[in-house]
Amino acid sequence: MSNPHVLVVDDEADIRALIQDILGDEGYGVTVAADAGEARSARAERKFDLVLLDIWMPDTDGITLLREWSDAGDMNCPVVIMSGHGTVDTAVEATRLGAFDFVEKPLSLAKLLRTVEAALESAGRQSRAAINLLPSLLAPVGRSEVMQALRDRVQQYARHDGSVLFSGEPGTGRGAFARYMHALSRRTGEPLTSLTAASVAESNVEEQLLGREDGDEIIAGVLERASGGTLVIDELSDLSSNAQKILLGAIEDGRFTRVGGSVPVKLNARIVATVGADVDVLIEEGRLRRDLVGQLSMLSLKVPPLREYSEDVPELLTYYVDKLVDAEGLTFRRFSVAAQNRLRNYPWPDNVRELKHLVRRLLLTASGEDIALDEVEAEISAVAAVNEPLVKQDLLALPLREAREQFERSYLQQQLVLCDGKVGQLAKRVGMERTHLYRKLRSLGVNFKSVGSDDS
Repeated sequence: MSNPHVLVVDDEADIRALIQDILGDEGYGVTVAADAGEARSARAERKFDLVLLDIWMPDTDGITLLREWSDAGDMNCPVVIMSGHGTVDTAVEATRLGAFDFVEKPLSLAKLLRTVEAALESAGRQSRAAINLLPSLLAPVGRSEVMQALRDRVQQYARHDGSVLFSGEPGTGRGAFARYMHALSRRTGEPLTSLTAASVAESNVEEQLLGREDGDEIIAGVLERASGGTLVIDELSDLSSNAQKILLGAIEDGRFTRVGGSVPVKLNARIVATVGADVDVLIEEGRLRRDLVGQLSMLSLKVPPLREYSEDVPELLTYYVDKLVDAEGLTFRRFSVAAQNRLRNYPWPDNVRELKHLVRRLLLTASGEDIALDEVEAEISAVAAVNEPLVKQDLLALPLREAREQFERSYLQQQLVLCDGKVGQLAKRVGMERTHLYRKLRSLGVNFKSVGSDDS
């Protein structure tokens, strides 16, 4: 029996040559094609056992070519997609069209060989695509211990079916972790439904959540649309008290009744919610029901702010450069070492979301292959708001004197809050003589009288 023959479709000559050498050394037959036209010609001349297909090519992209083969009923062998960091939309489309798996560039030779072997062993079975392709693209980026531990925990939770509460600051990627968990769960083939809590209007909250019946007409609410899959509720505290009450009732009963209906509908969706880092404060302020949090936090995860795993910033910069170049056609640029080091020490008050927006702005204003330190300095805010927590302030952007004053102001303001506005307690806490402390507070413009009483 002849050895398997592989078609490699990639517009980069060095990639084609590399894969041809590797697979040739393993005993595979290899044909290479530089674009979609050459790939069509090659497939017209012979039958292949596997196609390695790049997504981004100059004439016809890989997804379009894959769709062409799928629509023509010409998917007679497994197809493995090759690309830099892809997008979720690309993954979903490739999966729908029958792609077997996905390998990232730069290529890991070991992963490439394992994928080729698995694809050839599949004998044309395409069911692995939904399992293999989506999680690899949705996995949050980062090699730090913090991110590795978080990914491991999400993978553990994915095997269970209980409700999950993701807490953390805005912009930390709580929703991304929720999507990653869904992709790893037994519900991955079912709908992933998202609900932005702030979008739920109080005027028809029951209808939006539970649905409505009007004679023979049934309009499904979000709980029903998510049936079989996962419902992600973004920023739970933005739901009104009435909406929280309705949601709690449905979760506790395990069923709900549509507005105008009489027959209960079984709740068959995994509920995943995101909430701010200050859950206890939100409960105390009455913005969150304690019993609802209790129901949803059967499993709970805290997603850390970016400043707590800043060693991953260079990898995140590279990831978003590749992703935005692929998805939005932006000009490729790389961050200089100096720029990367500066951003590792930036506090990222808006977390990963801010990093993504920064990368996009720097790619849109392309003025050279490298992104220099001065470009980064021009983009990030020079002065943090004085009411921001100290850990979110970018002191490196300030001259020494201003940075020292900013630090002292924020330090004393936050210490004063801890002392309930009592300057006497503050003096003991920070180790300063009380008279000197008064002068320091006044010179920094700290209004200690607005915080609390001045009793010692």
